[in-house]
Amino acid sequence: MSGEERRADYEERLQAFTGRELRPRTPGQDPVNQPMIRHWAEAMGDTNPVYTDAAAARATGRDGVVAPASMVQAWTMRGYAATVDPRPGDGDGFEALVALLDEGGYTSVVATDSELTFLRELAPGDRVAVRETVESVSAEKRTGLGPGRFVTTLKTYTDDDGETVATQRWRTLRFCPAAAEEDPAPPPAPRPRPAVNRDNAFFFEGAKDHRLLIQRCADCSRLRHPPGPCCPACGSTDWDTVEAGGRGEVYSFVVSHHPKHPAFDTPYLVAVVALAEGTRLITNLTGVAPEDVTIGMPVVLDWLDADPDPTLPVFRPAPTEAP
Repeated sequence: MSGEERRADYEERLQAFTGRELRPRTPGQDPVNQPMIRHWAEAMGDTNPVYTDAAAARATGRDGVVAPASMVQAWTMRGYAATVDPRPGDGDGFEALVALLDEGGYTSVVATDSELTFLRELAPGDRVAVRETVESVSAEKRTGLGPGRFVTTLKTYTDDDGETVATQRWRTLRFCPAAAEEDPAPPPAPRPRPAVNRDNAFFFEGAKDHRLLIQRCADCSRLRHPPGPCCPACGSTDWDTVEAGGRGEVYSFVVSHHPKHPAFDTPYLVAVVALAEGTRLITNLTGVAPEDVTIGMPVVLDWLDADPDPTLPVFRPAPTEAP
């Protein structure tokens, strides 16, 4: 059978459900009753007294309280037990239709609309039954959810005498879910920005050129880091800078697991590196596993250009010198 013949055969089998009974006339488990009416009215916030006050209902010309019209479907709901342990024959037509739709790839469902027509009010003591038939199955439609078919069924609600009290035209879309498009990978989160001020701006400007600058007192030549407005030794506010050679050793370190930050792959190493020039620098260690780091381990300068701004100094293990 060719692909076109298979499609025609499938369409014929699907359209054969038009007019077919999905659910034979099935009485509701309980008659219309006042407690359920009261619960419904409370849940819906409907304060119309004709649903709960017999005197008020009679004042409107009714014989007594009536049920809200929109409750008609509730009187025929089978309850949870019937859905997990149905009686033989229950839902055979419905299950067959769903199986055929699944065969065509229409495995998902969403309700689209429900049109109710009420022919008379229901009162306590009425017993309601429902019968459901297929009214139509549409040709395949292209929808935002994916290709699908609109299935329209007609539920007919009747009383004990077989008289129709309401009808419900129920329409669902059975569709083939569109293939989910993979979301593009989000751009990497930028690293937290340092607080740049007049005292430390030189440090970050030098880092952009891959130069590790250390502040030096212009009077006593003492090096200091972090930068500051005056020399802690002599108090001079005059200073210049020297460029570090980029060698040092691990003075102290921690392995950071928490708190997590999207710019960092945890765990990561934060170390205090003692530079050969005599100052210390808080930095990240790269190119080494946390369990391999030791106090006093020789390290050398590297640069992290994580994003356009800023560039930051990091350190990695110094290469082992040949004997």
